[in-house]
Amino acid sequence: MKIFPWNALAGVVLLSQAIGAATAPAAPPPAEQLSQALRSLDANVLPADLRERSVRMLRDAARSGVRAVNQRDREAWAKIRTRSDWEKWRTPRLEALRESLGSFPPKPADLHERITRTLEGEGFRIENLVYQSRPDLLVTANLYVPAPPRVKMPGILLVPSHHNPKVQGELQDMGMTWARHGCLVLVIDQLSYGERRQHAAGNRQDYRFRYINGIQLHLIGDSLMGWMVCDIMRGVDVLLRREGIDRDKIILIGSVAGGGDPAAVAAALDPRIACAIPFNFGGPQPETAYPLPADADETFNYLGSGSWESTRNLRRSGSDGFLPWLIVGSVTPRRLIYAHEFSWDRERDPVWKRLQQVFAFYGAQENLAFAHGGGVLQGKPPEATHCNNVGAVHRKMIHPVLERWFGIPIPQEYQNRLPPDNLQSLPLESKPRPLHELLSEIGADRAAAFRAQLQKLSRTEQRRVLRRQWASLLGDIEPRKPRVLRHTTERIALNPPLDVERIALETEPGILLPILLALPGQRSIKPPVVIALSQHGKGRFLSDRTGTISELIEHGVAVCLPDLRGTGETSPAGTRHYRSEATSVSATELMLGRALLGSRLQDLRSIVRYLRSRSDLNARRLALWGDSFAPVNPSDLVDPLIDEGQPPEQSEPMGGLLALLGALYERDVRAVVANGTFPAFQAVLRDRFCYVPHDAIVPGALTAGDLCDVAAAFAPRPLRMARLIDGRNVPMAAEDVRQLLSPTLNAYRRIQTDFQLLPNTDSDLASWFLQALRP
Repeated sequence: MKIFPWNALAGVVLLSQAIGAATAPAAPPPAEQLSQALRSLDANVLPADLRERSVRMLRDAARSGVRAVNQRDREAWAKIRTRSDWEKWRTPRLEALRESLGSFPPKPADLHERITRTLEGEGFRIENLVYQSRPDLLVTANLYVPAPPRVKMPGILLVPSHHNPKVQGELQDMGMTWARHGCLVLVIDQLSYGERRQHAAGNRQDYRFRYINGIQLHLIGDSLMGWMVCDIMRGVDVLLRREGIDRDKIILIGSVAGGGDPAAVAAALDPRIACAIPFNFGGPQPETAYPLPADADETFNYLGSGSWESTRNLRRSGSDGFLPWLIVGSVTPRRLIYAHEFSWDRERDPVWKRLQQVFAFYGAQENLAFAHGGGVLQGKPPEATHCNNVGAVHRKMIHPVLERWFGIPIPQEYQNRLPPDNLQSLPLESKPRPLHELLSEIGADRAAAFRAQLQKLSRTEQRRVLRRQWASLLGDIEPRKPRVLRHTTERIALNPPLDVERIALETEPGILLPILLALPGQRSIKPPVVIALSQHGKGRFLSDRTGTISELIEHGVAVCLPDLRGTGETSPAGTRHYRSEATSVSATELMLGRALLGSRLQDLRSIVRYLRSRSDLNARRLALWGDSFAPVNPSDLVDPLIDEGQPPEQSEPMGGLLALLGALYERDVRAVVANGTFPAFQAVLRDRFCYVPHDAIVPGALTAGDLCDVAAAFAPRPLRMARLIDGRNVPMAAEDVRQLLSPTLNAYRRIQTDFQLLPNTDSDLASWFLQALRP
């Protein structure tokens, strides 16, 4: 990759020379001697007791946040006495729910519905069809139609579980059974399932792809839940456009294991849905201990907690108060069947008590019913009523309720399952647009729209707008005044000596930041500071970047090696892959209205504040060095099935991301190095696969321009980027990088100052820092 030396360095001037003759006259120690001393350092700062606490601090902070949300919710519920109280409390939370899901395109005049095949059955027919829920996004579905049609037909929309697509046997049974008894029944494929799959078929691949879809949708400012809900709403349109439909009898059933989540949200937001039957959402989950404790009213986790499945832990649900039970309760006064796959502790379920009260506010107690199975998740059939979507035992409880409410006769269950190929809706010649291409286009359009507005402003105003917009996405990023818990200094006998300080800061209760600060032992001036950041932490800088660090110290620069929360010494045990504790914590943080990258930016800014408070450092001359030590994947990587065999290497772009974002907010930063990171978040949308840690994602990033706009705002200060990667953790080609970084390149060209774009080398990095930090 070419270097862009628009204002070529006129030779590197050593910082010690620039400072003048006041520096120590003694000759610097041999570079290798200093490097050996750095490599031999113990990178750990915290004693054993604090280290044990620090590896739990992210989990503890997340759990504390969940407890606080639940307590606020209990206190607020206790004050709700009337229907008016309820509606005043519910309405803004539903508005917040809709906003958290992302953008909903206007209802289209044309759904582009097409029937591709019709199958005749015994008292019913099946129409294999497709419709468009968003521009260029096809939904495949089967519509079960009574034969002959009735005059006024209830409409039932079935949302499958995350186990299988629309052709699964239980879905066929329900479609045929209810159609034979006069209902129009629409069964859809969820996003990336069945015929909407754009990846190789394999064991639970549709299910596992929910993680990738979720983080890619987050980047463009949307959500997997939002897109699923939009599919459902357009499915309601399909039903309502059918001749003979009874518009007052639209019933939405969300299957166990992931179907109930979008069904509940869609029903809360779409008043056309007359009845909702969401399984396993809003109250006790299959994983919840059964029976519930006697004090469940006070101890039940109404919010839930984060996991890799984004539909079960909605972003900002905790901070903005739209907890799952409230979403379900918002169906009131329409009809609701509160449904559970396994045994249900009716007497102690605190959500059931709340739902009864909410329906009572409207005098609509008759509009609330329930269905449940038996046994527990860990049990085996027949005692445990495991099912794929909605089992026969659950339907047996649903049928009498639907007869009472809608006049649907209690049916004789019918079963004549067809081969899956018979229910395929897409014509063989049809090739739906790849989802990642659609997301990439939407993301690019949104970033460009923001950028166009930005370009109308002065550079000062551009920075102000960027700071405000990114702060709204990252959460609380304002620096704290840290408390020094430990501070020791070790002098290493070199000539001149090396001082190593071990510092433990507490930035908020329970959040510990261990720091290793290495600086020249003899200094007649206040040294500037380079802060080095990486997910892997200070230990890897000492072992893998020793030469650069020793050269900086040798020439009068202090090097600060912090471990931000959950990095380095404070990293939780285990992997950082999509099913890890790290992902669960990051997802919980999103529920609480925070992004972990934003919390780490706050840590960085708090450390800068600490350094600025010291009289022996020149923290008005800072440089940020973000790096990654994660191995990359080869350019010819063949993506394996998810969780099958050896997984590809996952990227760790945090260091470079924080270096760029830190420079946006900290005015004393004189230079930035961002290595081993993305040139832009747009790079994560280049392929259907991506290997990116959950905590590196900023929901809505592409609604605020992109990283290239943040980098452009740093001009005219020196910036250097190297070893840039895409979402698959593959090194990017020079031309692709230049295209994504065009706003940055244009900004530095106009100002004709130092921006270096390098391929796979860290050579002369220390010299570059020294040049950039000259007075």
